[in-house]
Amino acid sequence: MECDYVIVGGGSAGCVLAHRLSAPRGTGPGHRVVLVEAGEDTPPDRVPDEIRDSYPMAAFFNPRFQWTGLRARLGAAPHNAPDSPATGRYEQARVMGGGSSINAQLANRGAPSDYDEWQAMGAAGWNWDGVLPFFRRLERDMDFDGPLHGRDGPLPIRRIFPDAWPGFARAAAAAFDAAGHARLADQNGPFEDGYFPVTISNLYDRRVSAAVAYLDNATRARPNLTILAGRRVQRIAFEGRRAVGVWLAGVAGGEAELVRAREVISSAGAIHSPALLLRSGVGPAAQLGGHGIDCIADVPAVGQNLCEHPSTGISAYLAPEARLPDAMRRHVHVGLRFSSGLEGCPPGDMYGIVVGKSAWHPVGRRLGSFLVWVNRAYSRGEVRLASADWRAEPDVAFNMLSDRRDLERLKDGVRRFAGFLAAPELAGAAHDPFLSSYSEKVRSVSVVNRINALKTGVAAALMDSSASVRRALIRHVLTDGDDMAALLADDLALEAYLRRAVTGTWHASCTVRMGRSDDPTAAADAQCRVRGVTGLRVVDASAMPTTPSANTNIPTMMIAEKVADAILAG
Repeated sequence: MECDYVIVGGGSAGCVLAHRLSAPRGTGPGHRVVLVEAGEDTPPDRVPDEIRDSYPMAAFFNPRFQWTGLRARLGAAPHNAPDSPATGRYEQARVMGGGSSINAQLANRGAPSDYDEWQAMGAAGWNWDGVLPFFRRLERDMDFDGPLHGRDGPLPIRRIFPDAWPGFARAAAAAFDAAGHARLADQNGPFEDGYFPVTISNLYDRRVSAAVAYLDNATRARPNLTILAGRRVQRIAFEGRRAVGVWLAGVAGGEAELVRAREVISSAGAIHSPALLLRSGVGPAAQLGGHGIDCIADVPAVGQNLCEHPSTGISAYLAPEARLPDAMRRHVHVGLRFSSGLEGCPPGDMYGIVVGKSAWHPVGRRLGSFLVWVNRAYSRGEVRLASADWRAEPDVAFNMLSDRRDLERLKDGVRRFAGFLAAPELAGAAHDPFLSSYSEKVRSVSVVNRINALKTGVAAALMDSSASVRRALIRHVLTDGDDMAALLADDLALEAYLRRAVTGTWHASCTVRMGRSDDPTAAADAQCRVRGVTGLRVVDASAMPTTPSANTNIPTMMIAEKVADAILAG
């Protein structure tokens, strides 16, 4: 098989690239494009119900749509215990549309200063003025117009406004207002502190993934676009230092198959893109040699600079009238952007959302949550090979809260949101608050199956039976015995708790970052071309110099739009 471009990964970036690069040119066909996705395909008329659902957790926790063997160390490892913290599951999508097919559909962009910093870090042309046209190009904003918004793009963007918010969301907004936070109509308007209806990539209360938006039936009918779903890429094929295609794993034990291409584009995500480069011989020479891999190009920055948004949660038992109505599928309606005020940190560096249903099961329906995260993080980790075997997942260490600034701001965020739950505006809506961590126990019960439905049904009935039973369940079952009041009163105890309980927001990024040619921490140039080789780009969240102050899905699609435009412009 031969083509102009082979794209590895049918996630948010891969769908954008496949659509744009295969588009007709003038009176002739577009480039010949092959899109390879390891997971299953989701054509617009055969999208699984879990993915179409506006409530995302059924898709997010379905092993059918995940890399089930992927593990990661989230927190920082002490010097005297380098093998800790424990490795746990890290959910990443394995399905057409990638994260956009299983995420919470939160569609925000970040701060203009984020992108100005990208340019200052060597990503020429990626300042705010350089990226805004591509944010506008991808979106069809259903609510707002003007210079900050697009109206003709393939991805619908909308909001659920306050008159439709459920009780917990309304009460939380009232607490934000009483605390002096400004009410903003548009999260994607001017980047300011305040609370707002969250923007979502959703239409008619249905998810619109990148696969639905960009790989519509007309795009799929193009004769120059080939979609290969359910296929794994073993490695990139090189002739000298030039990438000439990819080797696909054989079907049903058959021989590997070479797809030759004029250019290879990896859009496999910030964990699997660097892993693909490493096992193909592009990365730190010493690491490659340790696995017996011939070094094509010694690029020390590949797999480094891994970044996430450190996060934690505070939950509470909701009064029946404050819960998400049965007929409402959306569970996140309100966001709060605020500034920590910590010296050296930019405005809007913290973020929180109001979650009206904390899980798909009966217990989750009774719990409301605040999720708070460091929206501009400084801690860095890495992705390394665990084995040269293409079937093996890489070794992933996020090292979250290793930078003291992240730890201090997350502590401050916990205290702020605990204060909101204690505010009189929430007194009738939320009871018995507790710090909620995304532990392995919580992960296990979050998997969608009949056993978990039965277990949580019994637990939910007990929670409703009496306040004393509910508090006992919270202390001994829902948490590991952590007492929120005691932790908030003891700074060292809260710090220890957060180091143990910190989780991410599934915003892995920055592992093949763009930068100047003389910057040893950059692995790619400003057009996402990988250093030391030709014919190879990495176009996904890996390319970000820093993680923007936003959920990463829309910025990732913007990156793909901008790089596609550069490719087509020659």
